Amino acid sequence: MSEKQLRLTEIFYSLQGETRTAGLPTVFIRLTGCPLRCGYCDTAYAFSGGQLWSFETIMAEVQQYHPHYVTVTGGEPLAQPNCLPLLKLLADAGYEVSLETSGAMPIEHVDSRIVVVMDLKTPSSGELQRNLYSNIKYLKPQDQVKFVIGSQEDYQWAVFKLDEYNLADRVPDVLFSPVHHQLEPRQLAEWILADRLPVRMQLQLHKYLWNDEPGH
Repeated sequence: MSEKQLRLTEIFYSLQGETRTAGLPTVFIRLTGCPLRCGYCDTAYAFSGGQLWSFETIMAEVQQYHPHYVTVTGGEPLAQPNCLPLLKLLADAGYEVSLETSGAMPIEHVDSRIVVVMDLKTPSSGELQRNLYSNIKYLKPQDQVKFVIGSQEDYQWAVFKLDEYNLADRVPDVLFSPVHHQLEPRQLAEWILADRLPVRMQLQLHKYLWNDEPGH
């Protein structure tokens, strides 16, 4: 086993709160650190601190839950170069692995077995300029693109990008998610229906079950 290490904020077992596997038991590996500072970020506790974990210790911790699904998240996982070999190791172990990434870091070298869930940052994030649009050509048939929407401006921008990059034909799931406590979910649903968008609206299940408690 490699002696490579990653700085982690936490590893925990919970229900997936979003994406196409929402509601399914999943092990989450939350890496520490993020170069972005989105205005609606709900995991600022992962910006700093954390502890160094060896790959061997990470794999042993994951295995004790006997999961089918594993999600590597952050922070921004790809800000740590050793994220890439960890993703490969998890896939080699037979897990169905997803990577939650901001869309500001290159995804071209992510193992082809990994489900990439990539954000495109909307205007209200305050990080619009960080979108790395060259990533779009590397999206795979199993990947997903997510827009976190906090206003009508965000929604209209997301609809434009959906069309500009033909995202609904590139990936099976384009996710529109309202900013919790900022945009009324019903409002977003009505916009989607009125425009007949080929997207999946999602609510963050974990917020309704556990609020924003770390470890869920």
